[in-house]
Amino acid sequence: MNRIFRACPVFLLFLCFVLPLSAQRSSVGSGRDDEQIQQDATKLLQSKDKWKGITASTDDAMVTLKGAVNLYIDKLDAGKKVSKISHVDGVRNHVQVQSSVPDPELQQKLSDKLAYDRVGYGIAFNNLTLKVQNGEVTVGGDVHDYASRDSALALVETTPGVKDVIDEVNVLPTSSFDDDLRIRVARAIYGDPAMQKYRINPVKPIRIIVGSGNVTLEGVVDSALDKQIAETRARSVPNVFNVKDNLVIAGQTAAAK
Repeated sequence: MNRIFRACPVFLLFLCFVLPLSAQRSSVGSGRDDEQIQQDATKLLQSKDKWKGITASTDDAMVTLKGAVNLYIDKLDAGKKVSKISHVDGVRNHVQVQSSVPDPELQQKLSDKLAYDRVGYGIAFNNLTLKVQNGEVTVGGDVHDYASRDSALALVETTPGVKDVIDEVNVLPTSSFDDDLRIRVARAIYGDPAMQKYRINPVKPIRIIVGSGNVTLEGVVDSALDKQIAETRARSVPNVFNVKDNLVIAGQTAAAK
């Protein structure tokens, strides 16, 4: 009995050293490459200050990322970089964005930024929409090229307070026919003296969306007369198949148009 009692401190000391090691190894699976992947992932995450709040665990070449970052783009970049580590089969990105901004404030901030995004690159032919809920931003609408979509998403991803981004942007098919219609419809609308005021502020143009010869007008105009003029001018352009007038009169809601 005394022999067992004397052995207990030795046994307890053994447990003190072995159990922490076991806990550390529990984040590394038994796969052939897991240990090396774990080392590479940890080294990568520690190489950038923006990723030092992220931890990685590896199991059968699958890496799970947890922790917190300041920006959503930092979360995305961490996942992309880790996925490129040799022998990694996939990444589960459970990293949280810790910065917080009230939804209405975030919505307004993003709307203002997107309004000026790619000014001079045909923004009158794009119509983006935004929805913000609990920091999750859904970007939708129609754009005339992939550069416009990618630029908008990049702007959202780098904005503080954004916790997740859902891409529902529709990139319209490449078409020289539609490109020609875009220019001619824009000239027809803005060529009217009453409509030239909408060209002064690049943030508030009448949005001209063209797909397969069909034209949709989006945006806000000052009066019912301006709305009528814009639609009439668009319909006057040869080869326009159909015009859908979604223009909203200032002071009225979209539902009342």
